[in-house]
Amino acid sequence: MEEKHQIEYANEVIEFIVKRKKVKNVNLNVKPDMTIEVTANQRVPMDFISDFVKSKGSWILKNVGQFKEVLPEKRSEREYVSGETYRYLGKQYRLRVEKATDEEMVKYFRGFIYLYVKDTDNLARKAKLLEEWYRTKAKKIFNESLEKMYPLIKKYGIEKPGIDIRLMKARWGSALTDKNIILLNTELIKAPKYCIDYVVLHELIHFKYNNHSENFYDMLYSLMPDWEKRKVILDEEVVKEL
Repeated sequence: MEEKHQIEYANEVIEFIVKRKKVKNVNLNVKPDMTIEVTANQRVPMDFISDFVKSKGSWILKNVGQFKEVLPEKRSEREYVSGETYRYLGKQYRLRVEKATDEEMVKYFRGFIYLYVKDTDNLARKAKLLEEWYRTKAKKIFNESLEKMYPLIKKYGIEKPGIDIRLMKARWGSALTDKNIILLNTELIKAPKYCIDYVVLHELIHFKYNNHSENFYDMLYSLMPDWEKRKVILDEEVVKEL
């Protein structure tokens, strides 16, 4: 039996699901998709559960943040012309569009991203070339991050997952535990490497604790004590530039 409820805490609405089970205690877990789930015995009154969630309100807002559509719904329209700025690994680069005499390609060098295209007025082609370049870089850098982070959690008996990438609206990553895959947002390639490492480690820990329980955060703190600083940079500085 599953019921949806909500409470107000610090001018924020916290939504949660109540599952009635044969358990002794009232338990609160944050699932990988950021759903807040409370399990309680059938005899526990709803008022008690609401007060229990309120008592955890500060912790919920700090650690979950309700993931308020962190990535913007609408990105500014790109024209793919010289002078536009593009972010890559935490740094800003200016775009230089050049007519390709040979192969169409994208390169970055000394503060510039060079886009070599045969038809400099072909918006769709320029967009495709740049998106493919970002995707190729993302695959390489994300896998390098996995190679770096995986040894930290290997001793816990976690099998090394694969990495898949996709453009996502409201999250940086997701652990697909049943498929043994970490799904990462293509936009993450615009963040500094130490922020990418944080997201990869966060998702790796979900293969041990598939929730956002205290055990999950204890492991995250022990393996990456400065994870909160990395998350702030990611959710504030990087998002502003997207």
